[in-house]
Amino acid sequence: MTLFLVETSCSLIGWLFLYILLCDVNRKRNAEWNCRLITLIHGVLIVLLTAYIGFVDGPWPFTDVGSENTPLQILALLLSLGYFLFDMAWCVYFRTEGPVMLAHHTLSILGIVCALGMGESGIEACAVLFGSEITNPLLQARWFLKQMGRYDSLSGDIVDLLFITLFACVRIGVGGRMLYCELASPKPKLVMKVGGVAIYALSCVFMVDIACFACRKTCGKYRRWQEQKKLNNANGHTRVLK
Repeated sequence: MTLFLVETSCSLIGWLFLYILLCDVNRKRNAEWNCRLITLIHGVLIVLLTAYIGFVDGPWPFTDVGSENTPLQILALLLSLGYFLFDMAWCVYFRTEGPVMLAHHTLSILGIVCALGMGESGIEACAVLFGSEITNPLLQARWFLKQMGRYDSLSGDIVDLLFITLFACVRIGVGGRMLYCELASPKPKLVMKVGGVAIYALSCVFMVDIACFACRKTCGKYRRWQEQKKLNNANGHTRVLK
């Protein structure tokens, strides 16, 4: 327990130190800009690390759920645990996120703590981290584009399309398969199975919000296209009359 607390504290302090460093370097930027940089760094780092764990180091998460944690899995989980504790505290302090995102952070923290505490199920925890964080860089790119006034462009449309596609395919599609393997196997503890259901249910809530956003954006673009078409036709008709 003492070692676990020390390792978690080191991870948390590391992310906090990086945030302070970014705040010092980017003094002209606000706190959220630097926090989102931390989120982007964590997302890229964890996606690369968990991808290596799942596809190279092993074991395969769809067949070896509930297996004993490896040193690399423990490293990935500790890095993410420190980050989620930092980001949770930041969000609560600045009041930037709603209950759904705070619930996601809480479930992530509890799931990682359980996997580390039991010494098993690290592979499915890493798989969930991979699926959860693979869309994160796109989400942050969307926010940065908005801040720079470049969101209403082709770049913004591409980022949104990639985000929606990845979320639906990975978090809902592949995530559903991962949840089935978790529930069907007798090896994982009940707490991990319950946690898996909760995380997937939360992803479905996010998916509904994303689908509503996609419909609103598509309808808005279609209306603007129609209005522009009518305006162009009217201008053309006016030129013919002249």
